[in-house]
Amino acid sequence: MVATKLFTPARRVGVVARPRLRARLEGTLARGHRLTLVSAPAGFGKTTLLSDWVAGQELVGWVSLDEADNALPRFFAHVWAALAGIGLELDPAALDAAALDAAVPTSATVTAVVNEIVRAGQERPDSHWLLVLDDYHVIETPEIHEAMAFLLDHAPDQLHLLVTTRSDPPFALSRLRSRGQLIEVRAADLRFESAEAREFLNELMGLELTETDVQALEERTEGWIAGLQLAALSLRGMSERGDVVDFIGAFTGSHRFVIDYLVDEVLARQTADVRAFLLRTAILDRLTGSLCDAVTGGTDGSRQLDELDRGNVFVVPLDAERSWYRYHHLFGDVLRARLTAEQPEQVPALHRAATAWYAEHELMGDAVRHALAAGDHDRAAYLIEAALPAQRRARQDNVLLGWIRPLPDSVVKRSPVLSILAGWSLMMAGDLDGMERRLDDADAALAAGARDPVLAATWADTEDLRTAPAAVWVYRAALAQARGDVPATVLHARRAWDLAETEDHFVRGAAGGYLGLAAWAAGDVEQALSTFGAAVRSLHAAGNLTDELDCTVVLGDMWRTAGRPDRARRLYEQALAGVSEPYPRATADLHVGLAELDLELGDLVSAEAHLETAKVLAERGSITENRHRWYVVMAQVRVLAEDYPSARQLLDRAEELYRPGFYLDLRPLAAIRARVELAAGDLAAVEEWARDHNLSTDDEVSFLHEYEHLTLVRLLLATRTSLVDALALLDRLHVDAEGTRAGSLAEIDLLREQTRQLLGQPDRSALPDPLSERELEVLRLLGSELTGPEIARHLFVSLNTLRTHTKRIFTKLDVNNRAAATRRGRELGLL
Repeated sequence: MVATKLFTPARRVGVVARPRLRARLEGTLARGHRLTLVSAPAGFGKTTLLSDWVAGQELVGWVSLDEADNALPRFFAHVWAALAGIGLELDPAALDAAALDAAVPTSATVTAVVNEIVRAGQERPDSHWLLVLDDYHVIETPEIHEAMAFLLDHAPDQLHLLVTTRSDPPFALSRLRSRGQLIEVRAADLRFESAEAREFLNELMGLELTETDVQALEERTEGWIAGLQLAALSLRGMSERGDVVDFIGAFTGSHRFVIDYLVDEVLARQTADVRAFLLRTAILDRLTGSLCDAVTGGTDGSRQLDELDRGNVFVVPLDAERSWYRYHHLFGDVLRARLTAEQPEQVPALHRAATAWYAEHELMGDAVRHALAAGDHDRAAYLIEAALPAQRRARQDNVLLGWIRPLPDSVVKRSPVLSILAGWSLMMAGDLDGMERRLDDADAALAAGARDPVLAATWADTEDLRTAPAAVWVYRAALAQARGDVPATVLHARRAWDLAETEDHFVRGAAGGYLGLAAWAAGDVEQALSTFGAAVRSLHAAGNLTDELDCTVVLGDMWRTAGRPDRARRLYEQALAGVSEPYPRATADLHVGLAELDLELGDLVSAEAHLETAKVLAERGSITENRHRWYVVMAQVRVLAEDYPSARQLLDRAEELYRPGFYLDLRPLAAIRARVELAAGDLAAVEEWARDHNLSTDDEVSFLHEYEHLTLVRLLLATRTSLVDALALLDRLHVDAEGTRAGSLAEIDLLREQTRQLLGQPDRSALPDPLSERELEVLRLLGSELTGPEIARHLFVSLNTLRTHTKRIFTKLDVNNRAAATRRGRELGLL
């Protein structure tokens, strides 16, 4: 988090009084007002207007946005801190572990914000909280827009959002406008009128222009404040009346022309030292004295910034102490263009100097960015290696991808750590062959480093380098799993485990995880739960809490396979409640898991609520191995509503997002789609799926293909074909699952019963009082590990009604408990 982004720009001494606009802004404080939108092109004084007005307010949170804030974690880290800075100290426990990954909000997070403001408002009923988002036009991430729209819709009357932007944000402006909840300040409002232009030019800028001069400048700039300011800076150096007249008549046309012309004029009137300072520091997004000195080679950076500020030369203070500044965006753009045009050979050296300063101050993201801009790829590689452990623990995936992509292939191949990182990035893109080549590069680099100490000395001495030999095998295990090669997964994971030291928690956690997944793939759920659970504990010890939560989702899936959905739910809920710091990407997956469990119970309302929370939580713009899963579960919701076109569209999106890799593909998307088509009645499409995947009732059974085989059986039941073969397949599947996968047995036994009925088996009339269809359904559930209340919820009946069914079943089967009823049902072929 960049602290300077949270400072309200200091109120300038000598600002044109704009009572007409201030009066409009006062409406922001009206109870029920939601949004004040200041929307105009660059250079119209948007930020100056708001900073001047909010200086008279008490509770103001300010965030100065830039392009880097398109990452959800970064954006809401600053928003969160800004709210905290105005007294809204949000209770982490109230966020349902859904708020921030380095502070990322979600619908749950925004709800927590709303609730906290309501609470604070009850304590201070006369207070108003203002949140200013400056330069919102840089935000392009849909999830951020969605969260802010949610905040606008649900914010209490005491919270008011103020936004400056060059283009209107995708909020429901028409609805806010119709409700009287929107105040708008547009370019036409911000343009200087004649009196304001006169005050600015003559009183504030110290010029002595005639009314004709002022009118001419106002007409030429159309009241555009940046144009008037640039013109005033140029006119300051003119003493002759003829020069003034000539200057005013010399420029016309678009704002772009005016900028180019006037910046030339401004730069021409600076001393050589000031001009050099402006050009050399133009590469910097933020300016402070020592950083400027590092870039320029001077010693008076702080003084230069102070003089530029007092001279009103397009620098914007970023903190109250005026130790950090930035250039006005337009001015900075033109300075960089001039630097590139006039001194292109200096640009790399300036970026290298900035890299050194940022690295010394441990601002690694900025250091890497400037190293890449300098074309100093070797330095960038070293800095990325040094920064990688912290970035990986925080799972800042987009940041890592943004770093690795610009590096030349030759630089990546020389580094084992970067080769592994590049392999991971290719795996995220679904390029498994490319990943394998990168892992080969890592092995080759390690071997070369062992022979050449000079090469090895160029690598950052980090934990990632030390554990690289074992990490290569971890990623080879991931590669093998993505290809469905369980024996190779086990082999590679064991090699990684053997190479890892006791304290190498991340490698041991990852290796143990793949061993657990391999046991699960083999259908040994008990071993999988034990091994994978230990792996999760290793990830916790390594501090990789996001990965730990990700793996908790997998643990829940394992418990569902074991026939313990209650245990999975408890695991998910405990994870959400027990996280001291929220991790939205992982918590999104936990909510999706809860939605799946709700669907099994037929609770569509709760399922959709969890999915809505997950939708806002999920970091869809960044890398996540499970991001397709939301669409799969929502498709199942749509199927239950018999909305098959929407379900198909959702599965289309899931296929676009799916990446083979870290987790088992136990429910292939093609098979899920086949079940949707079955529900929709398109049997031809399902038959085509079965042919395309060479599925047969004679296939060898395994847990990895169990879902596909059960889908095939459902097709055969729907078409009333090959029922004897279908029953034989189900019997083999039952034997394979018996004793370890109660979750699988529930579906297998249900299909066996349906198949037998279609074949005329069993003969329930052999019972003096045959079981009804409803009683058969209850009997099947009695054979599971569900509790009585859970069975009642599954059947949508009361507990008393369930007891009535149970008593009738016990009577008809001549038994007195669940276990005996289950045994008797199997003996009669009812289960």
